[in-house]
Amino acid sequence: MPAADKKPETASIPRHIAIIMDGNGRWAADRKLPRAAGHQQGAEAVRRCVKGCIEQGVRCLTLYAFSSENWKRPAEEVSALMSLLRLYLRREMKELNRRGVCIRFIGDRSALDDDICAQLKEAEDFTAGNRELLLTIALNYGSHGEIAAAARRLAEKVAAGEMQPEEITAETLAAQLDTNGLPDPDLVIRTSGEMRLSNFLLWQSAYSELLFIDEYWPDFTEETLALAVAEFGARERRFGARS
Repeated sequence: MPAADKKPETASIPRHIAIIMDGNGRWAADRKLPRAAGHQQGAEAVRRCVKGCIEQGVRCLTLYAFSSENWKRPAEEVSALMSLLRLYLRREMKELNRRGVCIRFIGDRSALDDDICAQLKEAEDFTAGNRELLLTIALNYGSHGEIAAAARRLAEKVAAGEMQPEEITAETLAAQLDTNGLPDPDLVIRTSGEMRLSNFLLWQSAYSELLFIDEYWPDFTEETLALAVAEFGARERRFGARS
């Protein structure tokens, strides 16, 4: 992947941070604003987070923007989110490119409007050569569906005689996931005080450090990120081994 080998990894800096951006609606409700205002401020927090990751030396950032379960929300909120996505892609691409950000999208694009799919492809192509930060955005993404699709593809290979059942390993399954080629997240952050992963990178987060913070996503700043990185650096990662 383009950004995975840009900077030397240190024990105190996570190579890959993944974030569940939660609390936009509650941030707006606390201020008696429409939910759309919370999502708009959430987009500003994305800008700050990208900037902070580059400054901290983080190589990969993955953001949970829209889950496969988010279609259950009211139609007007889903429409507002999609409109904000269109606006973000139009407004931010040149700045992301200027900062050296390579952007990619994971998730099922089949349910997205054609114009959005075209924008996603254009953004990926436009920033493909950048090396400063690999920004992955999960859209219409759900880990259960991702793993099931990966297992289905392996089953099809077995049925076609292209591989044997005993050749199916954790590595061969991981190679079928949306995140193939992306290092597993070292640190998974969720904002808003909720303490669950909500179907986000379940396979990939097997040995991730988890950090749940109380503040809502629109209040996330470069300082918040720096504190999270410092917390990560203070932890001991054993991956099942003894200290």
